[in-house]
Amino acid sequence: MKRALGGDAEAYRLLLVELYDVADAYVRRILGSSPLVEDCVQECLETLHRNRHSYDSQRPFRPWFFTLIRHKTIDFLRRNRRRAVTLPENLAELSCDPRPGDALDAAHVLACLDPIYRQAIVLTKLGGYTTAEAARLLGVSSVAMRTRVHRGLRQLRHLLETEAIT
Repeated sequence: MKRALGGDAEAYRLLLVELYDVADAYVRRILGSSPLVEDCVQECLETLHRNRHSYDSQRPFRPWFFTLIRHKTIDFLRRNRRRAVTLPENLAELSCDPRPGDALDAAHVLACLDPIYRQAIVLTKLGGYTTAEAARLLGVSSVAMRTRVHRGLRQLRHLLETEAIT
């Protein structure tokens, strides 16, 4: 980075090539196998390019870089929160029956909820919709949606406390 800031174009090109892999691994850890990973990585590298002048060459590069991509990834998630959620398409078909050795995962926990509560939790807590938006999507009142979310969270808490799903 020091050489790149000094005007060495080849050093800057190599830096971007190396940082692409680092940023990709970091973002994949956060987003999983989301199709949005590439977009987020590109935004991280664009931000690096726009803000490279703020790097203090007297300080370590890694902390500066990881702070930059961490903040950029958080911003990206906030902007794309509805698109970033990936749930199994067969959520309604999942069984709540415990199987020995199964890890506790979100899909299994959600499968144990009543369907109306599951919809409310998936839309508001995982999908990022407000209760008003989720209510419009499901054709219910905002009050009914808030009630479903509250009861769904209570049911989840009960399931997890009693370990009925593990």
